Amino acid sequence: MDIRILETLIAVASFFILRFVLIKILAKIQKKYDYSKYRIRPILKSANLFIFATLVIVLIAIWGVEQTNILTFITSVLAVLGVALVAQWSILSNILSAIIIFVSHPVKLGQSITIIDKEFDIKGQVSDIGLFYVILKTDTNEKIMIPNNIFLQKATKIMIE
Repeated sequence: MDIRILETLIAVASFFILRFVLIKILAKIQKKYDYSKYRIRPILKSANLFIFATLVIVLIAIWGVEQTNILTFITSVLAVLGVALVAQWSILSNILSAIIIFVSHPVKLGQSITIIDKEFDIKGQVSDIGLFYVILKTDTNEKIMIPNNIFLQKATKIMIE
C-alpha cells in the first residue's frame, strides 16, 4: 500500500475524530452554562472551518509536495494566510469577540439590556448574537446592530426578569 494513501486515511480519520471531540466539548459547555444551540453553532462552524482548512493543507502536503519541501510549503501557506488575516483585522476582532460573547458573556438571547455610553444609553432586547454583530430590538421595533468588539468594550446593564 502506498504510504500517501495511509497518510491520507490517517488525516481524514483525525479530522472526523477532532470534529467529534469538538462537538462533545461544545455540548458540555452548552449544558454547563445553559446556552442555547444558537449561541454554540457559530463557534462550531468557525472551528469546523479551521479544522477543514487544516485537513486540506495536510492533504495538499501529502499529495502535492515532496516530503523535503513540506515545511517550506506549510510556512508559505501560513505566511500568506497571516498577511491576509492581518489585512482584515477588524473582521477577526469581531469574530474573536463573538466567541468570547458566546462562551463567557452573561447576556443571553431574549434578555433586556442597556448599553451604557457617555452620549446616550442604548436599550433593547437581545434578538440575535452573530459572528459580527449583536442585534438589539428596541421598544419602538427598531433593530440596532452593534459590532461584537464594541459590545465587549461597553458597560452593559442586564435587566433581571
